[in-house]
Amino acid sequence: MNATLAVFRGQVRDGWRGLLGWSLGIAAVTGLYLPLYPSLQSPALTQLLSSLPKELVRTIGYDQIASGSGYTQATFFGLIGYVLLTIASTSWGTAAIAGAEEHGRLELTLAHGIGRVHYTVASAAALLTKLLLLGCVACALILLLNEPAELELEPAHVIAALAAWIGLGFVSGAAALAAGAGFGRRIWAIGAGAGVAVLGYALNAVGETSTKTEWMWRFSPYHWAFGAQPLSTGADWGGLGVLWGLALALIFGAALALTRRDLRGY
Repeated sequence: MNATLAVFRGQVRDGWRGLLGWSLGIAAVTGLYLPLYPSLQSPALTQLLSSLPKELVRTIGYDQIASGSGYTQATFFGLIGYVLLTIASTSWGTAAIAGAEEHGRLELTLAHGIGRVHYTVASAAALLTKLLLLGCVACALILLLNEPAELELEPAHVIAALAAWIGLGFVSGAAALAAGAGFGRRIWAIGAGAGVAVLGYALNAVGETSTKTEWMWRFSPYHWAFGAQPLSTGADWGGLGVLWGLALALIFGAALALTRRDLRGY
C-alpha cells in the first residue's frame, strides 16, 4: 500500500508543471470565448447561421448557440476545451506506463516491490486526480464568468457537464494507459488516446448529419457525454454510466495487459 501511494504521489507531483500549464490554457479559453457571448447575440449571427446547411450547424454544435448553455457547450465543452483535455489526458496516460518504460523508470519501480496491478491503479488514480483538478479550475472559471457574460447557467448543470467532460478525458487517458501497458511504446499509447477522441467526435458528427446515421451515436463516447445536453438539461446518468464504465474497463484491461507482458526481463 505504501508503495502504491508513493507511485500515486510521485506522478501527481511530477505532473504539477503540466497541470499548471493546462490550467492556464483552460483559463485563456474561457476568458477569451465566454465573455463574447452577449456581443454575438445579434440578428446578423442568426441570419448567418440560417444561411448555412442545417446539418453543418448541428455538426459543429451551433444549433443551440443562441442560449448561454448552447454557446458554452459549443465553444468550450464540445470543442476547444475538449481538445485541451484530450491532449492533456493522453499525454499523462502515455507518460505513466509507456513513457516510463521507454525511459527505463518502470523497470526500476517494479523492482522495488510494487505489483503491476498496483502500479496501474496508482497511475489511473493519479491521472484521474489531475483531470479532476482541471475540472475544478474550469468549474470555478465558468461560474465566475456566468453572470458577467450573461450565460444564465445553472450551477448543477455546469457540474453535470463537467462530469461528462472529465469522463471523456478519462476515457482517452485510460486508452493511452491500456495501449502503453499492452505494447510498451509511446506511439501506441498516443495513438490509442487520440484515436478514441477523434473517432468518438467523428461518429457523433456523422450521426448528426442524417436520421439514417444516428445509429453511430451508440458507439460514440462524445455522444454519451454530451448527446443529452447536460449543460441545458442536467446530468444524463445513463450516458455518464456508460462513459465512466468504459474508462474503468480500459483501466482493468491495462492492469491485465501489464501483468501478462514480458517487461524487459521483469
